[in-house]
Amino acid sequence: MMKKHISNIGNSIRRLLVLVAGLLSVTLSFAITKDNADTAYKQGKYQQAIIDYQELLKEGVSPELYYNLGNAYYRSDNLAQAILAYERAAQLSPGNSDIRFNLQFARAKTIDKIVPDNEMFFVTWYKRLVNFTSVDNWARTGIVAVVLALLLMLAYLFGPQLLVRKIGFYGSSIALLLFVVTTFFAWQQKQNLERHCGAIIMAPSVTIKKTPVANGTDAFVLHEGTRVDITDKSMKSWYGIKIGDGREGWIPASQVEII
Repeated sequence: MMKKHISNIGNSIRRLLVLVAGLLSVTLSFAITKDNADTAYKQGKYQQAIIDYQELLKEGVSPELYYNLGNAYYRSDNLAQAILAYERAAQLSPGNSDIRFNLQFARAKTIDKIVPDNEMFFVTWYKRLVNFTSVDNWARTGIVAVVLALLLMLAYLFGPQLLVRKIGFYGSSIALLLFVVTTFFAWQQKQNLERHCGAIIMAPSVTIKKTPVANGTDAFVLHEGTRVDITDKSMKSWYGIKIGDGREGWIPASQVEII
């Protein structure tokens, strides 16, 4: 009886070790895959790098992976996919200067040269400030600010010296203001992301229609890599779109990829 019990314990331990080894192999394969993707890119094996980065993105998105994927697509002369990857990276990390530079560089290679509607300079500055960093980073800054405000308020209420109480009062006021501003920026950026659904033209060229029917009147032509804002998803196979210069129309849903 005792031998049988010991045998069962031994079998359980062996099964546990097999399970642990399996989990470790999965973890190691993930790390190796990331390393392989970077190595493939550095060696000029861009198609293999694209496959590896896409597999990694299935496990979880990150601005770095989308950025690297965009670089691999760009090196493979796939401009539309490169811009799509850079746009997705920029959504996750809007303040990243490397992502913004590569995105602007890739956009400059597109056929369509769309001049955006003019806006007041302070509106442009405000948008840049809101998009300086991601929603999550604004939220984290707000949390730090409110904690700091509470600590400084305690210093104001219970500080033993007048100087400490002054620092606590003015410091808590500034920290509280920072909390309000960063929380508003986080909310504003989240609202912008939810309201403005962007997409990238994936077809070499596509004719935008004035109505959502194939034989409708032509409005204008767009080419691969151009960004559009989707304004209407009510039709099954068509999207209502608007581009940076204010022109609007309808495009077959199959011709674009949502950012």
